[in-house]
Amino acid sequence: MELTDDELRRRLAMVAERGIREAEAGLKLSPRQLRASLQLAKARGLTADGTVTSDLDLAKAKIARLEAANKALGKVAISADQLRRDIYGLSTTLPEPPKWMLTAARNIKTPGVPMSIWSDWHWGEVVRADQVGGVNEFNLIQANNRVQELVHRIVALAKHHMVRPTYPGIVICLGGDMITGAIHEELAVTNWGTVQEQFIQVQEALIWALAKIADEFGKVFVPCVVGNHGRNTIKSHMKDRVFQNYEWNLYQQLERHFRKDKRFTFMVPNETDAFFKVYDHRFLLTHGDTLGVRGGDGIIGAIGPITRGTFKVGRSEAQIGRDFDTILMGHWHTYIPRGDAVPAIVNGSLIGYNEYARLGLRVPYSRPSQALWFVHPDHGITAQWQVWVDEKRRNDDGKHWITWRD
Repeated sequence: MELTDDELRRRLAMVAERGIREAEAGLKLSPRQLRASLQLAKARGLTADGTVTSDLDLAKAKIARLEAANKALGKVAISADQLRRDIYGLSTTLPEPPKWMLTAARNIKTPGVPMSIWSDWHWGEVVRADQVGGVNEFNLIQANNRVQELVHRIVALAKHHMVRPTYPGIVICLGGDMITGAIHEELAVTNWGTVQEQFIQVQEALIWALAKIADEFGKVFVPCVVGNHGRNTIKSHMKDRVFQNYEWNLYQQLERHFRKDKRFTFMVPNETDAFFKVYDHRFLLTHGDTLGVRGGDGIIGAIGPITRGTFKVGRSEAQIGRDFDTILMGHWHTYIPRGDAVPAIVNGSLIGYNEYARLGLRVPYSRPSQALWFVHPDHGITAQWQVWVDEKRRNDDGKHWITWRD
């Protein structure tokens, strides 16, 4: 059972008044249980007489919580369930999908359930316009502006460009690479902040964005998977892959923040994939770096490995009873809507065109964007939108093939 803040304060007060040994006896707790309580209280920023409220103390509390979680992740004997219970004070079981995702209100004609992937934000990475032909720029200011644009444009498209825009809720998939990390030497040198700073900044951005989405759509289901940039190892590991990634901690923090807000349901699996249904449509959310394929083609780009990987994952998942209708992924920084040929929705990126895309891969320019689509109880996936999050590029020469004026 999750400990309340009041109960943690009571335990802190008894320790302060009587000492560790007498507090253990008075509370009828083992040394391990009391120690876990004190760690949880510290992680929540609690004191015996109240809650830490200054910005500096709150930041210190967050960093202490991150350090405790990361230290615990390094101990093989510590299970994910123990981390969720002792560090974050969360339930140790994945929640059941909300009923509004599974049962349609047949008497109300609506566009269905809106869904979006938020992935490949690469918070912390700097892109200089003069190094990518002047077509993109990314820094802390740009990142915050694009998150705001993302939320505003999702709301505008869903509320003002759809017929009868009444929704039972919305699904926001967090698809990984939310931070850019420091897995490459050049990133460690050029990033605008350390990994911990990236973590705290993107957490605050996500809290704001998810709260705004909840204010507009009510219920929010948030399945979460880690990417490859958030890992704390140089090379990607297959074993304990999720728990060696800062983003697993990020998702626990978000779930903990919204734990008392009944509008939210989080799904944070202990593996790289999240499997869920919206109405009768089965989705598999993955980051996209574990498709079992490598490389691309200089002519057709990423569509080759994405296609091969989609069918390869589909075959392997079907063998263990997890067939899906659509796979959702990020990683490739290229928006691809679902079609009959390839049952995949591939997300764009918040960071947009960067030096690696231009020089390392020589891929075509792609505007920063995130995917939005709708799932209807009778018709499945219907409208699909590429939500651009940057400012519209304008033709400076003023020449147009055709113009239209009202």
